[in-house]
Amino acid sequence: MSASEFGLINNYFKAMPEHRRDVLLGIGDDAAITSIPAGHKLVTTVDTLVQDIHFDDKVTPADLACKALAVNLSDLAAMGAEPAWITLSLTIPEVDHDWLKEFSESLQQQCRFYDVQLIGGDTCRGRISITIQAMGVVPDNLAIKRSTAQAGDLIYVTGTLGDAGAGLSLNQRRKKTFTDLEQFILQRLHRPTPRLEAGVLLRNFATSAIDISDGLLQDVQHILDASEVGAVLKMPELPISEAMAAVFPYKQAQSFALTAGDDYELCFTIKPDSRDKLERCFATASTPITLIGHVTANKGLQVQNNEKVVEFDNKGFDHFAHSLKA
Repeated sequence: MSASEFGLINNYFKAMPEHRRDVLLGIGDDAAITSIPAGHKLVTTVDTLVQDIHFDDKVTPADLACKALAVNLSDLAAMGAEPAWITLSLTIPEVDHDWLKEFSESLQQQCRFYDVQLIGGDTCRGRISITIQAMGVVPDNLAIKRSTAQAGDLIYVTGTLGDAGAGLSLNQRRKKTFTDLEQFILQRLHRPTPRLEAGVLLRNFATSAIDISDGLLQDVQHILDASEVGAVLKMPELPISEAMAAVFPYKQAQSFALTAGDDYELCFTIKPDSRDKLERCFATASTPITLIGHVTANKGLQVQNNEKVVEFDNKGFDHFAHSLKA
């Protein structure tokens, strides 16, 4: 089997099925050509996973492929976009055919599941680094932004919070075996679920949205800064999984929910008079939602625990202040 750059592309990535009709020219040329449906806008995002920063050597190639795609699709979900195409830039230290086979097969499975097609990319030699650019479409004037929250809006999140941070904590213990509950938490770290269904539903409700990649406190602050407003979050309302509550002390679980990154849930705001309709809509959806606070006219982010203000030194993940080896 060829170990050249073009051989790797042909053997592991070009062979992926071209299943989308809007791909006019895929892998094999200098660039890809796609068509965008009438009445829609293109939404583009890119994220990188770097060894020893975002993952360690215990993470499987299959999980890496899953997470690399999910973190990008999560960004599209936060904008209310439907994913369509991705490009991949893959850096590896050497040609490991077993690693590449597992990675490419997992990526192909995930692309099929989310109806996304790989249309191009690049390979390079170096420390493992996976960069995916994801592109999707959203109907005209329905993209959800960070900058449009208003005082009085209600703040919601999807799913449960803090599981990925709890999973990272378990990983750092270097245990050889894990209980079923711990395995569930680790799965939330290694294979996050992009909330694409929720993103599409929120086009009709959300006044702003963001995906929770760096921790709830830090990501909510991004909305507040962009919208020039403040917020109050209610600590007892934070949705915490049964697994995390069973494995970790409750205060630690709450801390994970507020400050840990990598959950890739959505945080969004809505107008108060949309609450009943929103909750009826999500009652039949696959993603649970939880009301956790409200937007205020006064700037600043306040966390309350039974009306008492809680202070946190750790406000979330910062790429230039943290690493897996810290």
